Amino acid sequence: MNNVWIAGAGMTRFGRRDETLPDLIAEAGLAALLDAGIERPDALVVAAMNPEEFTGEGNYGSLINTHLGLAQVPTVRVETATSSGMAAVYAGFADIAAGLHRTVLVVGGEKMSHIPTPRVSEIIGRSIDPHERTYGTTMPALAGLVTRAAMQSRGLTLREMAQVAVKNHANGARNPLAHFREPVTIEAVMESRLVADPLRLFHCCPISDGAAAVVLTAEPAAVRIAGIGQGTDTMAVRYRSDLTSFRATQAAAQAAYKMAGFGPARVELAELHDAFSPFELISLEDTGLIPVGKAGRATLDGETALDGRLPVNTSGGLKARGHPLAATGIAQTVEICWQLRGMAEGRQVQARVGLAQSIGGLATNNWVALLEARA
Repeated sequence: MNNVWIAGAGMTRFGRRDETLPDLIAEAGLAALLDAGIERPDALVVAAMNPEEFTGEGNYGSLINTHLGLAQVPTVRVETATSSGMAAVYAGFADIAAGLHRTVLVVGGEKMSHIPTPRVSEIIGRSIDPHERTYGTTMPALAGLVTRAAMQSRGLTLREMAQVAVKNHANGARNPLAHFREPVTIEAVMESRLVADPLRLFHCCPISDGAAAVVLTAEPAAVRIAGIGQGTDTMAVRYRSDLTSFRATQAAAQAAYKMAGFGPARVELAELHDAFSPFELISLEDTGLIPVGKAGRATLDGETALDGRLPVNTSGGLKARGHPLAATGIAQTVEICWQLRGMAEGRQVQARVGLAQSIGGLATNNWVALLEARA
């Protein structure tokens, strides 16, 4: 298997954007190509969760390669719900690792803020089991159910979950590309509007527009993808034996560690899928970065802060950087890459190995990637 390196990275500002989705993806993709010093990749992978309904356009791989001036470049579109971006990274990784191509541009994005919030929620909610949806289940409702179970069995507290949002907003305030750049207090989080008990508004990520891109290559570069893994679970939550952890994350992490040839002890930096703040705490434990039952306390103690032992979501995470669905997994990869290259101005930490974790749907199709700085 060939080594796979990240030669270039690019990202738009996340938030409410007036540009079209193709223009946002082009901005990120061209920035990544410029960073890599490559004009024309051998292949293109496009991630978009549901542009047909968000924007009214289909055949998105062909639409994007034409918009980028790369109509003759072989292109595929990848979709695994809210983890589509990391799935696209995996597709590009596999392409190069198998020796099919030497350079692959991976791009992903979403444009959602122009349509009403209930409609956005409806579209995202289609990644939930259809039968459970007939009972009125929504993504926040299931997240609330998982959170209550974790509070009962893992001892998570409301204050620990609130601190995740406080930390990530503090990091987002340092990130010029983040959707939210204002710090928040624990009190503001705990007093914000109730969304799905016990989750409040400031526990939940925003509806964001934006795009991100990486150029993967077989030629040695500054950062290598040391390992990447996928894990899956039943779409129906009612069939799961445990609500307090995500089997899909655990399986993805095990596969990534096995490929990399090292375990969580070497990870010094992480970007985790905090679509809901308690998911960061669950993911810290599911990836083995912190022992089970200890993530909440570690967060309150500052271990995951920017100046802590294990900085988590230095970008601001989904909570503050934003969550344009199919851009997110790629944006996590971009942030780790920039950190390992010393390019995260204003929020730079010292690390040689980083982990990115992306959740698809309600943890039905999850990914973990391990990035390592070149020696």
